[in-house]
Amino acid sequence: MLISLCSSSQTLGLALLNDTFAQITDIGHPPGDARLFIAEQTGHIRILNPNQTANVTPFLTIPPTLLAIGGEAGLLGLAFHPDYATNNYFYVYYTNPAGDGIIVRYIGGVNVAVPTATIVMTIPQAFGDYHKGGGLRFGNDGYLYIAIGDNYTTANAQDIDNYMGKILRIDVNSSTVQTPHYGIPPGNPFVGVSGLDEIWAIGLRNPWRISIDANDQLWVADVGQNYNEEINKVSATIPGVNYGWSCYEANVQYNTTCPVDVDTLTFPVASYQHLGEWCAVIGGNVYGGSANPSFTGKYFFGDGCSNRIGWLDAANSINWSEPFANFEGTYSTCLDNNGEIIIASWGSVYRLFDASLGTASFAKTSFQLHPNPATSKVHLKATGISFPATVNLFDISGKLLCKQSLESESNAIAISQLQSGIYLVSLTDSVGATANSKLVIE
Repeated sequence: MLISLCSSSQTLGLALLNDTFAQITDIGHPPGDARLFIAEQTGHIRILNPNQTANVTPFLTIPPTLLAIGGEAGLLGLAFHPDYATNNYFYVYYTNPAGDGIIVRYIGGVNVAVPTATIVMTIPQAFGDYHKGGGLRFGNDGYLYIAIGDNYTTANAQDIDNYMGKILRIDVNSSTVQTPHYGIPPGNPFVGVSGLDEIWAIGLRNPWRISIDANDQLWVADVGQNYNEEINKVSATIPGVNYGWSCYEANVQYNTTCPVDVDTLTFPVASYQHLGEWCAVIGGNVYGGSANPSFTGKYFFGDGCSNRIGWLDAANSINWSEPFANFEGTYSTCLDNNGEIIIASWGSVYRLFDASLGTASFAKTSFQLHPNPATSKVHLKATGISFPATVNLFDISGKLLCKQSLESESNAIAISQLQSGIYLVSLTDSVGATANSKLVIE
């Protein structure tokens, strides 16, 4: 299925890659790997291949006896080491039966990981299954950034003597006597002074998710309490940022007895109210690909209840797409190996694309259609891609009408059975590169 609807300033489409997952909490992939690794709340990590099939055998299964599952607990985060190609290390964040957050290192295999776990860090967080956070992302500095919720206790976020309501930063390539599986990066703000050495930033409620873009900007989406969802953007090189919770919820004062000076707080670059169809901001990514030039420089994100996709423009204004039919809300996002935006709902994985591409834009993509408009047959010429490739043809409502495998640069696609109208063509090659264009049939 492909879903495509118009908005006033940007026409977005969602190309369904696979809908056989359950309770998706995070997505990632090793550097240079065209596959996507899908984390499910119940403790499974499954592989989604470039041909859009999902492996039957999970890449990793965390034993149920180690997990607390339900609400905001379970397997919550996934990140692959920047040097995965040589060390095969990847990291997960899950909650144990006591409610604590556990950061674990595993060793990957070709299609199945080694089940032996090395516990890197334990985050005491025993209050129920609320506000666990759990996002893991490696920064451009090679350090692991960890987003932790306030565990449903508002005082935690401003308390520098606990890990809750914080962004942590650790060095998984070093160790100390006290922390045998990680070290403290130089520059962490509380090293040698009052406060926990691992803390990088404070003042968060339930950050879901974080990302670090190519320009070293740290993006943090923080789920609100009463009304306000917020998106934060700060240089990833600035230590000790205080994002303001629970003194402020976005730009609105929440706690009149805030223990810190308001001038020391960093306020979000954008926020919206969780009224009507909106309930919880889901952090996203700055576009890093080339197949959708109109996406360049934009930060795409979602909401856990809304069937729209949001983005920030150059002025940090929030824009929303029109509703997507059969889309259940966003739960996680990532950039694939080509820098394209991947969106996950509770059970399905999509690729975001610019659905406004017209015939004049074909030369900018990796394939051309001719003639266009067409009548009984259209020729597709694909260059600079890896074969075999797959081309899907959809009607404007998102119904899949034709699926064809491509083995060479030039191919003919029969369309005589189709009625006049506008159709959408999506091509995916063997390493996961994609391109999308519009076809007019007369």
